[in-house]
Amino acid sequence: MNNTSYENNNNVLIKGKIVKLPTYSHTVMGEGFFEMYVEVERLSNETDVLPVTISERLIDDFKLGDKLGIVGQFRSYNKLDGDKSKLMLTIFVKELVDPETISEINQVCLVGYICKEPIYRTTPFGREICDVLLAVNRAYNKSDYLPCIAWGRNARFVRDLGVGEKLEVQGRIQSRKYQKKVDENSTETRIAYEISLSSVVLSQNLEFNAISNYDYGERNPQIMFAEN
Repeated sequence: MNNTSYENNNNVLIKGKIVKLPTYSHTVMGEGFFEMYVEVERLSNETDVLPVTISERLIDDFKLGDKLGIVGQFRSYNKLDGDKSKLMLTIFVKELVDPETISEINQVCLVGYICKEPIYRTTPFGREICDVLLAVNRAYNKSDYLPCIAWGRNARFVRDLGVGEKLEVQGRIQSRKYQKKVDENSTETRIAYEISLSSVVLSQNLEFNAISNYDYGERNPQIMFAEN
């Protein structure tokens, strides 16, 4: 598969406003990358605050509250925290566009493989939910591991699928706060990021060739990092 085909596996379109200005993150092959946060509205009038990684080449004279249109990808990487490895998620910016030209506020389209047995459950109110972890192949023998959540009919559909099944999905990226118990006397607020699926289609069952050295085991891949 050529690099162009890999690019079609992962597409994100976001329209939102800057709520945290870019700060330096890392350098790759002499190019600096920065992390910032963008607030994106939901149809329910709630908002999601999402992490964004952007190249120094694309950074302008940003100000808090500036509206951005982002074309990019939803990516993952492993971050060592002591002797543990955490799965981190970010929206990688490929292009900035005029936000007024974007009709969809928050849209992600993926082609990936189920890489962990789906977890099906119901809420106390009887709503059906299924967690599914997708491996989305990227160029240069890399893969992004992206936690997704399916609802209702989609949850019933994916619960019976096995590891290696290829899916084409659409949805939106959402953030969720929760309390993590640190020790017997304290907790801290953390934020999970996941893709809320609106469409799930079973694609051709091609070879499962996602590549990663990350061992999930019994870890929860939705736990990303503590709130700043």
